[in-house]
Amino acid sequence: MSDMRLIVAGAGGRMGRTLIKAIAETDGLTLAGAIDAPGSAVIGRDSGELAGLGGNGVAVTADPAPLMAKADGLVDFTIPAATVVLAELTARAGLAHIIGTTGLKDGEEKLLAEAAKKAAIVKSGNFSMGVNLIAALTKRVAKTLDQSFDIEIFEMHHNKKIDAPSGTALMFGRAAAEGRGIDLATHSERGRDGETGARKPGDIGFASLRGGTVVGEHSVIFAGPAERVELVHRAEDRMIFARGALHAALWARGQKPGLYSMADVLGLKDF
Repeated sequence: MSDMRLIVAGAGGRMGRTLIKAIAETDGLTLAGAIDAPGSAVIGRDSGELAGLGGNGVAVTADPAPLMAKADGLVDFTIPAATVVLAELTARAGLAHIIGTTGLKDGEEKLLAEAAKKAAIVKSGNFSMGVNLIAALTKRVAKTLDQSFDIEIFEMHHNKKIDAPSGTALMFGRAAAEGRGIDLATHSERGRDGETGARKPGDIGFASLRGGTVVGEHSVIFAGPAERVELVHRAEDRMIFARGALHAALWARGQKPGLYSMADVLGLKDF
């Protein structure tokens, strides 16, 4: 089979540059295009130079449409508004769409579900292999331990991150809620300040820290009577997210239209 041709969205961002570098280092993949927002300072720049690879002849453009006729998929770590527009375009072109964008609202999630009727979409709050294994473990532990164990989720990221809790923290929260058989929306505590009263039994708590250049740190804490169980993941390099996203892209090639997760990609759906 020929190399899978991928477009990178958000090519000027940290993840975009990392993805361009990762594609160059991955057998079976080739860079079919690089896009960024209209007006971005990187429009017209050589994407290889942006990624620290030296010139690769693929200039960053603001218009993805002409690139899609010569591509098999698109990898997208951008912002919700851009992701929704790109999903409509990839669905129309029948391309695999790998989405690492976080902070999507319910209405935007519904639009992605519609697009997934026409193309394969793999969406994840985190594409790290380790994180997705911890999500599966979180579900299993939450199901095993009873309500006497309170669940708290801690996360810390760099000071440029714009959404909280992180997509990864929410992924762990959903896994814990599924394990407990509860609805996360009605059983979550997103912030505590002042005289809040005692902790509500059964709630899943979230705490978010921002500072410095932290790539990502997450803990899922099960605090019970006289003992505590913690599942911890620390990301040290964005390349782990890029490699996972590219693994998902190769998996998605040839899949039937649908909305998939990394649990599908890694065979953890029924773990």
